[in-house]
Amino acid sequence: MKNYLYSLILLLFIGCQASTYDKKLSVKYLEKEKFDTVIDGKNVSLYKLQNKNGIEVYLTNYGARIVAIITPDKNGEMEDIVLGFDNIEAYLNDPMYLGCIVGRYANRIDEGKFTLDGEEYSLFINNSPNSLHGGEDGFDKKVWDTRQEGNILKLSYLSPDEQEGYPGNLEVEVVYTLTEDNTLILDYAATTDETTVINLTNHAYFNLDGEGDSTILDHSLMINADYYTPVDSTLIPTGNIVEVKGTPLDFRETKKIGRDIAENHIQLEYGMGYDHNWVLNKDSAGDTTSAAILSDQSTGRVIEVLTTKPGIQFYSGNFMDGSVVGKADKAYTFRSGVALEAQHFPDSPNQPNFPSTVLHPGDKYTQSTIWKFMVDQ
Repeated sequence: MKNYLYSLILLLFIGCQASTYDKKLSVKYLEKEKFDTVIDGKNVSLYKLQNKNGIEVYLTNYGARIVAIITPDKNGEMEDIVLGFDNIEAYLNDPMYLGCIVGRYANRIDEGKFTLDGEEYSLFINNSPNSLHGGEDGFDKKVWDTRQEGNILKLSYLSPDEQEGYPGNLEVEVVYTLTEDNTLILDYAATTDETTVINLTNHAYFNLDGEGDSTILDHSLMINADYYTPVDSTLIPTGNIVEVKGTPLDFRETKKIGRDIAENHIQLEYGMGYDHNWVLNKDSAGDTTSAAILSDQSTGRVIEVLTTKPGIQFYSGNFMDGSVVGKADKAYTFRSGVALEAQHFPDSPNQPNFPSTVLHPGDKYTQSTIWKFMVDQ
């Protein structure tokens, strides 16, 4: 009888705990109805992944975007750590590429031009004098075909020949997988019927204090890179690969983002802070290696970024000015989010000493990026 009463009390306690925990997981400002619409004749919706530990990932197939990621802090409190909007209309006019897949070529291409097999291609100039993140009508503005299988969301898109000036019909697939060990995996794949260039990444902005709550200057960051690619005044790489040692761009040892961001250095002047590509330390091309670790002492939240890609673009939110209001009516002010974009190097089609981003018919583009969500007590 005593054991029975003990078991009953234990079950009631667990039930109360589960009820409280479930309540914490509810994202009150996200409603599926605010995402259900039709754009360009295709259905748009909001999708949810959730693991046994209560981590939630919300996505929309408009731009294959991450809308929210809910993770615990060191006290078990669940909070959204990704910048974004609570309705599809806001994403239609998003100037910041919040949470989206950018392509056909992520980052910048010098003056929107490159030569491939002796033919010059001209792209749309949307970041004068350069082309940025695929141009005016890139992958971030497309409705992707979607198939969900439990905690796996598969998104596909056919980019037609000459879209935004890029050659070839490009078939693209991006797969988001939330695992039971608190890992979100992003797998990319693409094929083409004509030689082209490709560079895909996800453009999520993180704030480990909770989206829209503070700046990221007190976040700590480690980047596993001995070298970076310096840029000119238009943020196009010079073509050089330079040591980070002795510069404010040295993140080989963990340090706060705000420690050196105001240093008198020409690269920080050009970027108005950090907006650069780091050359990741790898034993061989294509290895899955730890690229960066972002952490916040106040909440204990930690994200480790692993990737097969050769570089990572660290952007410290230098152009955020509060004019964009996100979820829960929170304005995104100066440096209130950080982007860590695993990628190929910017302007690689014009830089012969950078890893190639050329994709030929019969070949397959594959890349993977892994985000591990952890808590440091």
